[in-house]
Amino acid sequence: MPGPRGGPGGRLERPGTRVRSVLGGRVALPDSTLGREDRGRASAEPGQSTRTAATGSRREAGTVKSGSRGRRSAAGSAWRPGARWAAARRGFGSLAYRVFARDRLAWLNDAATRIGTTLDLERTAKELADFAVPQLADGAAVDLLEGVLHGQEGERPGQGLAVPITRAMAVTAVPELVELEPDPVGTASVHPETLLTTRCLQQRQSVLISRMREEDYERVAPTRRAADKMRAKGVHSYLAVPLIARGVLLGTADFVRGPKSPPFSGVDLAVAEQLASRAALFVDNARLYEREREHVMSLQRSMLPRAMPQTPGLTVATSYAPAAEASGVGGDWYDVMALPGGRTALVIGDVMGHGLPAAATMGRLRAVSRTLMTLDIQPDRMLARLDLATRDLDDDQVATCLCAVHDPADASLTIASAGHPPPVRVEATGETSFVDVPVGAPLGAGVIPYDPARVTGLRGSRLVFYTDGLVKTRRDDVDAQARRLRAAAAEMDPLDLGSCPLIAEGPGPGEARFDEAVLLVADSPGREPESELYVWDLPEDGTAGAVARRLVAERLRKWDLAELVDMTELVVSELVGNALRYGGGPGQLRMLRSDRLTVEVSDSGPDLPQIQHADVSDEGGRGMQLINMLCRRWGSCRTEAGKIVWAEQDIPD
Repeated sequence: MPGPRGGPGGRLERPGTRVRSVLGGRVALPDSTLGREDRGRASAEPGQSTRTAATGSRREAGTVKSGSRGRRSAAGSAWRPGARWAAARRGFGSLAYRVFARDRLAWLNDAATRIGTTLDLERTAKELADFAVPQLADGAAVDLLEGVLHGQEGERPGQGLAVPITRAMAVTAVPELVELEPDPVGTASVHPETLLTTRCLQQRQSVLISRMREEDYERVAPTRRAADKMRAKGVHSYLAVPLIARGVLLGTADFVRGPKSPPFSGVDLAVAEQLASRAALFVDNARLYEREREHVMSLQRSMLPRAMPQTPGLTVATSYAPAAEASGVGGDWYDVMALPGGRTALVIGDVMGHGLPAAATMGRLRAVSRTLMTLDIQPDRMLARLDLATRDLDDDQVATCLCAVHDPADASLTIASAGHPPPVRVEATGETSFVDVPVGAPLGAGVIPYDPARVTGLRGSRLVFYTDGLVKTRRDDVDAQARRLRAAAAEMDPLDLGSCPLIAEGPGPGEARFDEAVLLVADSPGREPESELYVWDLPEDGTAGAVARRLVAERLRKWDLAELVDMTELVVSELVGNALRYGGGPGQLRMLRSDRLTVEVSDSGPDLPQIQHADVSDEGGRGMQLINMLCRRWGSCRTEAGKIVWAEQDIPD
């Protein structure tokens, strides 16, 4: 289909169509259809005013150089001259002119299928520039307000800045004008003296300079060098229109014509304004879509960990990859929690569904899981209680979850899964395999218990935890996705997860990510951990207290922490005495030095200690009160064999 500059032509379907109905009553008519008074009003001399088609308000016209007296050159050169255009000039009732007007309208209607094919702001701006060249202009540039790019609303009348800040989004030109120098795409621009700013951005008026004079180049070009380029390449006509949708200014579009094209006319201005009004709706739709997507992503990121805790014997790296579409953002999450005695809990999950409901459910499940892990460090029991909490949610959500607890004392990992994909183990040699973890029912299904698996000998290897969005595609089967994951895991750099192809490029070759993904890599160093963690077995008789005091005192002096010996001996005595009295005898004593000093005593008793009120005559009940006053914090949690009670002290500077 010929564009508006191709001249009239095509098959006439409605011979009686009035040309004034094509553009809402505003068209420039050929000279032969105008009386003498009409021709005087149609030709805009410099300094006169004309009326915009988009707003109906009067505006001051740009510099328009008229032809010889008695001729209206602007209307005669609205489109590329030719035999069909000459036929259209013979009269208003001319069949050729009506066909030409119909072709112009068809070209504008074609914009609905060529512009706004996606909800991406940058691509929509590029489609507008490409659609206008070469049918309407030889060069086109599209700029958007800086706030629009961040999902904010554009500027309403009377509320904008004195000099709005825009960013160049798209530039398209015919080969003869590719050496022009508009603002580079992606750069912010503020040019307060140009017509694009003073008219389009500040006054919301279109600018038409039909025949450019020498001084006009500096008025339209962003720089003096760009103005010289326009002169050298023979640019002689300029047109700029604001992009306004729903009463909000979003940006501008400006057009130029070179030496092989006729100058812009009032008809071109009307067509450009109609094109801009339609394209502005697509730009605004993309802005609203991006804003909704950013809101969901911001909510989800705010619920994910912002900093990693200290993880003795383990190096943890994480990455989050959002979906390409806003509908794909939802409930994937991960968590890394420091547990007593240098242990680390790794949790990763995926709420089924997308959008704000899934993100909100993810936040609630993560909060509940953190609380449960402080009470019981067994992954299988944590998942069982989390399943009960999921069933209590009002929206009947279902989620998969995998929980692993790392113990640096023996470099082991205890894992339990609630319908989540198993992690990938990468050996020091680069060999990969999936960890054999019994898979239970998803959270919320009500099918419990969950069976744990114990993985040993982790030093020198790493584990890759993930959600299915990392490799899930609409074409490949599960086996192909698993092979792709293992190949990527072998080459993965934990220090730079963003460079991983599954994160940087997508789940498959040439396929956009339609589901968000979370990646968590736990790397266990090949060397023995530094001597910051010690574990001792204690006797189960009354000598356990003396043995514990001697062990911690010797170790603290070797750490040059002699000032903590007295307090730590007192704390250990209370913990061991509590285990002897209520826990059937102590099991192990563990001491960890990191940013703080932590001591821990385990026993086989099921009951967790609590602080009680002790009367003056009571012989017991003051041990935990003493620990609470001497230590920074303390706590207890259940284990597979019983429980552990721990206390933490600050290390002096």
